[in-house]
Amino acid sequence: MSARLRTVVFPVAGLGTRFLPATKVVPKELLPIMDRPLIQWAADEAIAAGADTLVFVVNRNKRAINDHFDMAFELESRLASSGKTEHLKMVRETLPAHVRPVFVLQPEARGLGHAVLCARPAVANGPFGVILPDDFILNRNGPGALAQMAAVQAEHGGSVIAVEPVEWKDTSRYGIVSGSQVNRQLMRIDTIVEKPRPDVAPSNLGVVGRYVLDHHIFDLLERTNPGAGGEIQLTDAIAALLKEQPAYAYRFDGVRYDCGNKLGYVQATLRCALDDEEIGDELRRTLENWLAPSVA
Repeated sequence: MSARLRTVVFPVAGLGTRFLPATKVVPKELLPIMDRPLIQWAADEAIAAGADTLVFVVNRNKRAINDHFDMAFELESRLASSGKTEHLKMVRETLPAHVRPVFVLQPEARGLGHAVLCARPAVANGPFGVILPDDFILNRNGPGALAQMAAVQAEHGGSVIAVEPVEWKDTSRYGIVSGSQVNRQLMRIDTIVEKPRPDVAPSNLGVVGRYVLDHHIFDLLERTNPGAGGEIQLTDAIAALLKEQPAYAYRFDGVRYDCGNKLGYVQATLRCALDDEEIGDELRRTLENWLAPSVA
């Protein structure tokens, strides 16, 4: 049986240019889905999967992410003196007491593989997770995607990569996998290709932002040559890993919203708002009124 998933890496050094000017000062990972920023949703998913060390790979301009998980003495003091105990509890529980945040600097943007490699000094031996907070995955009826994947890895070993079918015309936007089916949701990967054209893609199963990786991936990332734009691709290191040990593609339970673009971000916000006990019913009525045909 594999070791328990203890560490999760969050590559969050990107600039978030699709959301400018909102992200000029505020990191895109702090944009809220309802009353929780994307990075909080991601951290909560990691903790639910069993992680007790969260490694945030940041750039020098993303101090606000550190601040989100740090103590806010003035705010906490004011909430305490005002008797706002519920709000105080929310502020203090961004991370449980047993969970340790670690912040690692990525000095220059050199791709996802390089961001993961930057986290190596903070990652203990054994399997570790990677979450891309832009890929907001909501499973309304069960455990989160990373917890599902950790269970698969504990049973089968190797590495586990989240995938979902994408439009064939969009294969050039994803890492694409093919292989042999283990069961309805699990495939042993034979091939993984970074952003292939539709006419040469081996399938339409696209890699999305959840990974449970064997620690050996770091050795392979050290030896991975930069590709286009000087970036080190995580996909290339996984392709090398396949030659040495098994890796699996997992079709998770839940729905992914691509919060790296405006439509996905709004869809995720609406889904969570509709599920909210306080405002969901009223929002549903509002949307029905907005979408109802005009009465002559």
